Amino acid sequence: MTFETMKLGQVRVVSSTDEAAHVLVTQWPVRTGRAWRRAQAVCLEVLEGKKEPAAARDAFLKAAEEAGVFIRAT
Repeated sequence: MTFETMKLGQVRVVSSTDEAAHVLVTQWPVRTGRAWRRAQAVCLEVLEGKKEPAAARDAFLKAAEEAGVFIRAT
């Protein structure tokens, strides 16, 4: 999926759970919220093999909705 970063007009493609986790920790525009915390936890669970990658994608999308981050599904 593609999301708009904090810099206006700049986008980034996220194509793995590892990338999603990195974005949530280092580039997320809103560092609070239930969905943001949950997305971080789910990404970790996927990376540990406890959940399927689809769970990380769903959690990332919910965090984006909560934060008002534009997402373009790819």
